[in-house]
Amino acid sequence: MPHLRLPRTLARINRYVTNPIMGLWAPYLPPWAVIEHQGRKSGKTYRTVIFAFRHGNLIIVVLTYGETDWLRNIRAQGHAQLTPRGRTITIRDPRVVYAPELPTGTRWAARVFGSAMVATLDRSNPFLEPPDV
Repeated sequence: MPHLRLPRTLARINRYVTNPIMGLWAPYLPPWAVIEHQGRKSGKTYRTVIFAFRHGNLIIVVLTYGETDWLRNIRAQGHAQLTPRGRTITIRDPRVVYAPELPTGTRWAARVFGSAMVATLDRSNPFLEPPDV
């Protein structure tokens, strides 16, 4: 089955139109979340709206556009801040995985889009115990 990739034109529209609007409510309404990361070259802080699932000690983010700037930034830095359900947590060790490597119950989205980013929750975070993302 070929994997779906959303068009880059849609990504640009989301970056400049949809994300600023969704960024107002996404940190509070699951399964949406906001990931905050720094630019690799500019050092500027960016906030990106994502679709995230929590599975135990992992955060799983479907890569609807494949390799993106926010993913490159997080991989270069090795960590990022994620805000699901109004609580900010640190994620570490980001890596790209494919559907068979994901936990059961989270594979459906990666099957459609082909891959997902998986990152580990920072266990030193005091807000680690909220309900799943």
